[in-house]
Amino acid sequence: MKKEGGFTLIEVMVTVAIVGILASIAYPSYLSQIRKSRRAEAQSTLMSIAGKQQQMMLDTRSYADSVATLNMTVASSVSTNYSISLTVTTATVPTFSALATPIGGQAADSCGALSVNQAGVKSPSNCW
Repeated sequence: MKKEGGFTLIEVMVTVAIVGILASIAYPSYLSQIRKSRRAEAQSTLMSIAGKQQQMMLDTRSYADSVATLNMTVASSVSTNYSISLTVTTATVPTFSALATPIGGQAADSCGALSVNQAGVKSPSNCW
């Protein structure tokens, strides 16, 4: 008798179960790394905004109240995951704060909103 080659149904089901278990472990880790990567892009954008704000302060003695005033565009990879806003005060000593608020799928990020101000203070400090 000639032996037929191939896999049995049990062997295929065991393989499918193992792949399913590995995927259920790997997928949440993958999503976490994606959020971390998007957070790093937002942090880079906030630091660019802070640098441009400082240059504007040197040039005009005031801070810009919008990203457009800084002649800067926010990358689409950042704007689809974060809402960028600027808050400026015009007191005796002017101040600014740049805030990146997560939106969409990025809202599940454990760090939440990221910010930097004119003194270079970044919050939340454990996420920078």
